[in-house]
Amino acid sequence: MLYLGKSKKIFTMQPQKFSVSKMLKAFYFAFNGVGKFISTERNAAVHFFATIVVVIAGIFFRVSTMEAVALTIAIALVWITELLNTCIEKTMDFISLEQHPQIKHIKDIAAGAVLIASVASAVIGLLIFIPKIL
Repeated sequence: MLYLGKSKKIFTMQPQKFSVSKMLKAFYFAFNGVGKFISTERNAAVHFFATIVVVIAGIFFRVSTMEAVALTIAIALVWITELLNTCIEKTMDFISLEQHPQIKHIKDIAAGAVLIASVASAVIGLLIFIPKIL
């Protein structure tokens, strides 16, 4: 049970029975979120294009199963960090649109996570594709 203050009950977590319709709604909401992310965020378009290029290159160069696994993990890592970064940025903007050093710090750290994921993914891609090109 979650409480606000000393005695104000907000909600109680009750175990819920499995429901196919609720599961399908959850998938709908998740796909809707990804769709909105891709259609409204500039960086998502860049990641989407990069994903398509990597998938096509993987097919063209006939990457091994293990290389495909590494590329899939790398792609997922970038997408996940970018989605979370966007959530953090939008949450911080919801909290305050004013310039605030702590909000800037939070946003910079979240962006740093995307940078690290992107660099690691680029290294994985280079390690896989450079030998195939040369």
